[in-house]
Amino acid sequence: MNSISTGVLFTLLVILILLSAFFSSSETGLMSLNRYKLKHLADKGHKGAQLAQALLQRPDRLLGLILLGNNFVNILASAIATIIAMRQFGEAGLAIATGLLTLVVLIFAEVAPKTLAALKPERIAFPAAYIYTPLLKIFYPLVLTINAIANTLLQLLGFKTGAIKPEDISTDELKTVVQQTSKLIPKRHQDMLLGILNLEQATVEDIMVPRNEITALDLDEDWDDILNDLTTCQRTRLPVYRGDINNIIGIIHMRRVINLLTHDELTLENLQKQIREAYFIPVGTTLYQQLNNFQAQKRRTALAVDEYGDIQGLVTLEDILEEVVGEFTTTSPTSNQNIHPQDDGSYLIAGNTHIREINRALGWNLPTDGPKTLNGLIIEQMEMIPEPGTSIMIARHPMEVTKTQNNAVQIARVMPALIEDSHTENMDDRDKQNGEA
Repeated sequence: MNSISTGVLFTLLVILILLSAFFSSSETGLMSLNRYKLKHLADKGHKGAQLAQALLQRPDRLLGLILLGNNFVNILASAIATIIAMRQFGEAGLAIATGLLTLVVLIFAEVAPKTLAALKPERIAFPAAYIYTPLLKIFYPLVLTINAIANTLLQLLGFKTGAIKPEDISTDELKTVVQQTSKLIPKRHQDMLLGILNLEQATVEDIMVPRNEITALDLDEDWDDILNDLTTCQRTRLPVYRGDINNIIGIIHMRRVINLLTHDELTLENLQKQIREAYFIPVGTTLYQQLNNFQAQKRRTALAVDEYGDIQGLVTLEDILEEVVGEFTTTSPTSNQNIHPQDDGSYLIAGNTHIREINRALGWNLPTDGPKTLNGLIIEQMEMIPEPGTSIMIARHPMEVTKTQNNAVQIARVMPALIEDSHTENMDDRDKQNGEA
């Protein structure tokens, strides 16, 4: 190189630094691509995305090619910089070249290009894919040799190498993805998507009408009482039993009862003829599975039973759909008959209200992995039946029991969650102690 002029060497050095910046930025850009967005673009026919996706199927070969080129240009740049420095400064130029080249490469060929690629990976990765695809074919034997040695070392250390398989994404990870798309998806649609994902985790027990609140018809009652129950019923489908609700006979559709009333043919005998066989399900069935079961069985109402066959509650198709699309008859917390907002920002909530219903209506995060109702949650936390006026802190929500009846919390005043700090934690501990006292 002694015969090459200094000006030419400077030009070569600049070109090599630009090539180093290309290799550095393209490596970061390709590795930073969103795999799901990449697949979407590739499926739509985006040529750059298709080439990038093919390259990323074997990241060991891609990295081998990039590092081969990057190291080659960096070493060559170092040699040229040394020659230029020694021509200008003599023996002292060796230290000067090392220091200056390190600074230039670090800023202009590493940090700045990689930062840009991390911010705009698609703008860097897709054009680079057009260059790397033919380069990989040209240098394939050399890259394959380097990868074979590197992969052998990794296998000796117990790591598997080869083509990258499609990544599986868990339900919780998919929820995070949906939650992070708030700027792209309307809030209502986002809630519906999250509701669908929750069907895999929630069970019938989480949403069913509990046994003591089931509206049902007892055929052992007097006929006048039966008529009164039928004419005041607000349900479309009514369970029918004799004596005890565990003795379920079947389900009757109120439309058939109205038809009999219209033709003045409603008698006990005719009523019994309209009873359809009841549909029983395990109380622990997931909502997703039960939605499929309703569809397969062509049913809309089911009675949930425990391991002993005792009735635990009732669930309908509408209950499951409400987990996805929200309440059909209530559009805000103020219209929910179990949740009543107060002037001080608190809410008076009926003890039998499902925790999932509270969370959905108010946007809270009360724990749902234990008891299903507010009454059960308070009793589990306090390990006793509380007296009116008792206060407790649950999940940073101050709660005050305002009414108890029949060994259960009937109404509780619940405040929105407090900001978590040391004062809140001390208050939480003090309230628990007061409640236990």
